[in-house]
Amino acid sequence: MNRVLVVDDSMAQRKILSSHLRRWGYEVVEAGSGAAAIEICQNEEIDLVISDWVMPEVTGLDFLRVFRELDREHYGYFILVTSKSDKAEIAEGLDVGADDFLSKPVSSDELLARIRAGERILKMERELMEKNRLVSKTFQEMSDLYDSLDKDLIEAQRLQQSLIRERYRDFGNAQVSLMLKSSGHVGGDLVGFYPITETSFGLFSLDVSGHGVASALMTARLAAYFSGSTPEQNIAIDRAEDGSCVAISPAKVAVALNKLMLEEMETDLYFTMTLGHFDFVSGELVVTQAGHPHPLLQNEDGSAEFFGEGGLPVGLIPDATFEDVRIVLKPRQRVILYSDGVTECMNPDGEMLEEHGLKAIVENLRDQSGNAFFDTFLWDVSAFSRDQDFDDDVSALMVEFDPK
Repeated sequence: MNRVLVVDDSMAQRKILSSHLRRWGYEVVEAGSGAAAIEICQNEEIDLVISDWVMPEVTGLDFLRVFRELDREHYGYFILVTSKSDKAEIAEGLDVGADDFLSKPVSSDELLARIRAGERILKMERELMEKNRLVSKTFQEMSDLYDSLDKDLIEAQRLQQSLIRERYRDFGNAQVSLMLKSSGHVGGDLVGFYPITETSFGLFSLDVSGHGVASALMTARLAAYFSGSTPEQNIAIDRAEDGSCVAISPAKVAVALNKLMLEEMETDLYFTMTLGHFDFVSGELVVTQAGHPHPLLQNEDGSAEFFGEGGLPVGLIPDATFEDVRIVLKPRQRVILYSDGVTECMNPDGEMLEEHGLKAIVENLRDQSGNAFFDTFLWDVSAFSRDQDFDDDVSALMVEFDPK
């Protein structure tokens, strides 16, 4: 039930209005002056006010000004009772904050209609406040959930970065350097290497379709298949009869992974990959390309060229076949494997870096090596994008052949 405050210095007028309101079921509070009305409103919750305009000392307009300044939980509907008909005075009342007017003498039918109109306004205001409260509560819950998820994703990013245990290793005759930068908290790119024998190691660059948690989980699972700490669990390493480790053909490994993705993993994801192994005594590099960008070979004089057979992504087509490519690196040549996030990096003009842009950057960095190479490389790619956030994960692996 709405509480109605009737304010009038005329007791007779107050009683007439109050009797009508009580008969209609309203709870009524009376005040004989503007000052008394202010005190009541400061201490009690009043929903509707019916106040005479002309009163001694504190007028209805003075009371209205104070009423609108009060710190109230809900809106209060204010009706001024007046014999004034001047448009300028009515405009002043509206400007101060009056919601409606009643003309003297007050008709009971008009009084009820004005009160009911005020009730509708108050009902809508309370419904709106409740909806706003629910929206605020929901927003806060979503914000708390986002903060929790953000913390989890930051931790997931740390765990994913930990999959690359070494960013650089010197094998004596060869050096391996790695770079990985996710476009979000976590991504689907991964690069790595693993020892095979005393004179060889394996290397891989892969890119799982999509972005986010699902891709990152698949990346972590694939990383386990190329573990360097447990050769027995490495899908690319076999044991010879004498117990020594031997590299499996990268093409055969791609076939095995393709079968594993389609027959054992219940997922719509697929991935591209360049997988290989390198003998850092003979300089022989054997790689298979499964939908991944063409590897880049850089010569001692800085000139660079792409090689590879292309191939199909892993996990898309049953019975897909893959080919091994063999090359023998000459001293001071190097090979770079990279994800398509590099060549598809886009600047604000909608231009992609593409292979020719990558080739230009690598040739310009002919005198840099190791992690220093990738630090400058990432800077140059970012400069091409004009420091925009990368739309896709960016990763790369470099093998430098420098026999002693």
